[in-house]
Amino acid sequence: MKQPNWLELPSEVMSMILQKVGAIEIFQNVQYVCSSWRKLCMDPLMWRTIDMRISGNFPRRNYYLRAACRYGVDLSRGHLIDISIESFATDSLLLYIARRSNELKRLWIADCFCISDMGLIKAASKLPLLEQLEIFLCCFDSRTLGTVGRCCPLLKSLKLNQQFCTGKGMECDREALAIAKTMPKLRHLQIFGNALTDKGLQAILNGCPDLESLDLRHCFNLKFEGELGNMCAENIKILHLPHDSTDDYEFNTDIIDWDGDDFEDYSYDLLHDNNDSDNYSYDNVDDDDGDNNEYDPWEELIKKPEVVCTICHPLVLV
Repeated sequence: MKQPNWLELPSEVMSMILQKVGAIEIFQNVQYVCSSWRKLCMDPLMWRTIDMRISGNFPRRNYYLRAACRYGVDLSRGHLIDISIESFATDSLLLYIARRSNELKRLWIADCFCISDMGLIKAASKLPLLEQLEIFLCCFDSRTLGTVGRCCPLLKSLKLNQQFCTGKGMECDREALAIAKTMPKLRHLQIFGNALTDKGLQAILNGCPDLESLDLRHCFNLKFEGELGNMCAENIKILHLPHDSTDDYEFNTDIIDWDGDDFEDYSYDLLHDNNDSDNYSYDNVDDDDGDNNEYDPWEELIKKPEVVCTICHPLVLV
């Protein structure tokens, strides 16, 4: 049987296929296969979704990843609706995305400790159409979370996931209360490893009446006293309880012992609400398009094959 010639496929079909391979693969390989694929890779509709999930923190690689991400955002020409970034995002990059992507509906960030509370607030203020926000292993103030809720009134799905901390005084309902007060249209909520108590859960159920799915895995402070358990069972279609299986969870599920020797000199307040968010101002965040000291000129660097190839081979850069 004759093997199909991929180059003869209709451009619409080829575009759908190439969109599945991800931004890194396009930058590294796809765009250099042939002129027709190169042309497809320049089509703004190819960049409605940008997936740049690469674990690990390698400073020089992150430099190129940020450049590649900005290049992809530019190629989208305002049509970007879905973006995923792991480990390398900064305030400047997030603002760059937000300013050029006011149609964005889904933002996924993981392990991005270089994004500050003010950076997230500034970006959220430019994303009024955002419907899905997914945050993994990042630490933001609960008041920042509330501000995001007010900036993004269409928010329907929130994932706010972290590792559960055990120890004295580790109960905290601030994030739950912020969600309840500012995100009334939520239909799907995942708060893996959260420190909320029954009080916080009750507030969420009252403040988010349209909830269809609720993931409470590793929320070990919950007791489900009184009618709370029945309320969850009766009102939530898809419910995951604290001790349910985590086999399908993609990040670290280890429990942190806050009373252990490794943390004896730290305060739990370092993890929650350690910033004076009441004094946050959008004007305090650098609104520049990019980190001029980070690279110059990034748009030329990222077009060079020998540079792009280093993105997926970080060990040679360290």
